[in-house]
Amino acid sequence: MTRGRVVFLVRVPAERTEDFLRAYEAVRHLVADGVPGHLVDQVCRSSTDPEQWLITSEWDSLADFEAWERSPEHRDLVRPMRECFTDARSLRFHVHAQTPVPA
Repeated sequence: MTRGRVVFLVRVPAERTEDFLRAYEAVRHLVADGVPGHLVDQVCRSSTDPEQWLITSEWDSLADFEAWERSPEHRDLVRPMRECFTDARSLRFHVHAQTPVPA
């Protein structure tokens, strides 16, 4: 089975940044504590555009992510975060190759 990476490129107005980060914290802890197949996620802010954010997550497989995404729990959990977006783009990738993780 091939691991998957999900990438969300989103815009969050400056006045919604705190709401967005608070909502992200709630989502990431719940996902990390028990969604099958979830491995890791990150939230990153653009170095040149403070309203541009990147959220990435890695999964055992894209099927694991898609099962989570289809769940009613997912929709309810991410709603506060999505309400902060003025624009969002989602991309999904199969991990083809990776450098070794340092010990």
